[in-house]
Amino acid sequence: MNNFDYLILTRTLHVIGVVTWIGGVAFVTTVLIPSLKKITDTNNRLELFEQLEGKFSLQARIATLVTGISGYYMLDFLNAWDRYQHLQFWWMHLMTFIWAIFTIVLFVLEPLFLHRWFREQAAKDSDNAFAWLHRMHNILLTLSIIAVAGAVAGSHGYQF
Repeated sequence: MNNFDYLILTRTLHVIGVVTWIGGVAFVTTVLIPSLKKITDTNNRLELFEQLEGKFSLQARIATLVTGISGYYMLDFLNAWDRYQHLQFWWMHLMTFIWAIFTIVLFVLEPLFLHRWFREQAAKDSDNAFAWLHRMHNILLTLSIIAVAGAVAGSHGYQF
């Protein structure tokens, strides 16, 4: 394989990573959390959330790693680092920002305290905790969709 073939493979892995990761976030935001909020037994709600979210958490970690590594490779291969200096590539800034937030949450904040903190909040006031969780997911999903739309259009030459 030549270097161009590696770029194609890397871009393919990048898109698969983004689709898996953001698609999962979309499912959690638009289907899972709203469904859980309808469960009246708050102990059952939290237990079910932890079971399902735990399975997605590993998938999300792998997808964000694949996305980050492939994104870095493409930036380096294309020597595109200077795009961060131009506003016309705003979508790269947003993509990187979204990736950094998710990576910090998944690999640092969640294992250190966020998981325990949410469990405590849900035990105190489940409705409020799940409403907060849903708001955060809505914000991150909205920003993610904007980043994906900007990246698709921007990588094909469209300038906003």
